[in-house]
Formats: sequence, C-alpha cells, structure tokens
Amino acid sequence: MTRIVAGAAGGRTLVVPAKGTRPTSERVREALFSRLEHLDAVDGARVLDLYAGSGALGLEAASRGAAHVVLVDTARVAVDACRRNVRALDLAGRVEVVADTVDRYLARLTDAAFDLVLLDPPYDLADAALATALDGVARCTAPGGVVVVERSTRAGAPVWPAPLVALDDRRYGETHVWFGERPA
Repeated sequence: MTRIVAGAAGGRTLVVPAKGTRPTSERVREALFSRLEHLDAVDGARVLDLYAGSGALGLEAASRGAAHVVLVDTARVAVDACRRNVRALDLAGRVEVVADTVDRYLARLTDAAFDLVLLDPPYDLADAALATALDGVARCTAPGGVVVVERSTRAGAPVWPAPLVALDDRRYGETHVWFGERPA
C-alpha cells in the first residue's frame, strides 16, 4: 500500500497501477522530502513530476504545500491512477495530469519555470534518454530551482547539463537519489 507521508493529505492511500510502475517507497519519499524541505524547495513551489507513475512524488509535494504540480506520464494505466489520486485527495485545483511522453511534453514548454523537478524514470531507462530529458529540464527549471533524479544504485550518476549543477546525492537501499540545482 502506498500512502502520502506528510502534509495536508498525510496518511491517505494512493492507487498504484498493478504493473508497469515502481512507486518510490514511503521511507525514501520521507527522506527525500525532508531534504527538499531543508532546501526550502517545496512550500509554494511550481513542481514538475516526470515519469509520474501513480503521482506519489508530485502528490507528496502538493500535500506539503506546493502551489502547483504537473504530473507527466505516457502509460494509460499510470495516467488513470494519477487522475484517480488527484480526485481522491481533492487536489484538482492544484495538480494537473498530462498524458504524454516526457520528451514531447518538455519540447512543448516555452516559458514554464518550475521550482522543483522530480524525475523517477523506469530503472531500465537508458542513460542517453535520461540525458535528453535533463536537457529539456534544464530549459524549464527556474533560477534557484532544484532537480531530483531517482534511479537504481546500479545506474550511473546523471550528467547535469548547463545551467544545472550537481548539489548532493543520497542512497536508500536499492535507490539512489541525486539532487541538482539551477543556481540563482
């Protein structure tokens, strides 16, 4: 069972697709958001959750005070789960669900400036595909914004395209989380 860890919707359960997604564990989300709150990256933020799956990361941000969240996934079951979760948590006014590929969505953005971007791609996503996504993320991250990449501990570190720079990284069991930022 996947639940929101903290905030206004803390403790509420989320619908998770039966297959095709790998929700971030509650333990990892708790640690991740503790770090993000320390960086003052959540409250009032515009958040982009790429490869959203059930939407757990973006919905956690909304529960903890993010002003607006966009959940992006291409899989129909994931998009349906995101929409059900947004309705169940009564977050329709603050959370938008987009059914599209990450690359197409990022290519369409022209003037978006997100304060926090969360990427939790499938663990088997090729490094080149992640690099392409990060190129798009670099264009839509606001100055002072934070970017988070979650992957398997077996995967290599992301290559941060300018103007993004590495900030920190943490390991939680099989999960490795990298933090980057776009300096202000």
